[in-house]
Amino acid sequence: MKKRLNVPSLIFIVVMVTALGIFTGCSKKTADTGETSAAADLPTVVNIGTQQISNDESIAKAKHFFDDLGVTVNLREFESGASVVSALASGSIDLGLVGTTPAVTAISNNLGVEIIWIHGILGKSEALAVKNDSGIDSVSGLAGAKVGVPFGSTAHYSLLSALSLNNVDASLVTVLDMQPADIYAAWQRGDINAAYVWDPTLTKLLTDGKLIATSEDLAKLGAVTADIEVVRKEFGDKYPELVAEYIKILSKAQAIYHDNIDEAAAILADYFEITAEDSKNQILGNVWLSAREQLSPQYLGSSGNPGALAEALKKTADFLVEQQSIKAAPDISVFQKAVNPHYIDLSLN
Repeated sequence: MKKRLNVPSLIFIVVMVTALGIFTGCSKKTADTGETSAAADLPTVVNIGTQQISNDESIAKAKHFFDDLGVTVNLREFESGASVVSALASGSIDLGLVGTTPAVTAISNNLGVEIIWIHGILGKSEALAVKNDSGIDSVSGLAGAKVGVPFGSTAHYSLLSALSLNNVDASLVTVLDMQPADIYAAWQRGDINAAYVWDPTLTKLLTDGKLIATSEDLAKLGAVTADIEVVRKEFGDKYPELVAEYIKILSKAQAIYHDNIDEAAAILADYFEITAEDSKNQILGNVWLSAREQLSPQYLGSSGNPGALAEALKKTADFLVEQQSIKAAPDISVFQKAVNPHYIDLSLN
């Protein structure tokens, strides 16, 4: 039986945070004077949703930069952006790394999240691979194939875009909802002919596979995707300085990449236990933007002057409506409001 291309509906649970929750402030005694002073307006712990992706956040994790955030940091690893969005909806995490497609789903479902950072514009690090013995040499040859992809991800959006742009009848392709680890296992068993996925899983597939389309190729045709950071608006509004400090940490990690890409590759190679060559290829597969570059009209824009990212999100939403993945696409103004460059501004001051 062939699966439909519809993204399964996410079940979102909205959780109220009580006064006795993890964000309750505290007071402390000053060591020198013995006097009690009000503590800084900080939560007891910040919960951050991460993924296994070679980016600035992974460098920060490897170098333990989050130890300097000033609060206890709980890093929770997820396999896909869809899982991160569910955790954001439940209130179990405060910030999360997602792709543009899960972010669009969250915004379209009015989950109260804002986009605050671009980890990378996706290029060759996320792509459509086919097995060498599949007999498939192009996207047009996918009819009759079994393709693994995490539903609701940027990879899923890119796969659907690739089929549409190449005039492939989607009903002739068996698209299976799989997380990256499941994709690799299914690939090894021979259960799938192809997969659209990201590194480091993608690199593993290429030991006996080849690329027939990349997110870089699709971006040139208008299907732009990116890995981005989102924050629960309630959390960001309450702790803006903390969110700005988080961005400073990402900028510190990015500085390593921009100053010495070989050092960045070595850090991530050790962290992910891969070769330095694979590590370098993975980080070169995306475009890393500095904080100031992200504030340009081409990306987030500045406060009061929305950038082109909002337009890309709107385009993604319209496409997902066509695919019956979401019920309706919000107006462009909704996406413009959801892209918030204020925290980057704070981090630069």
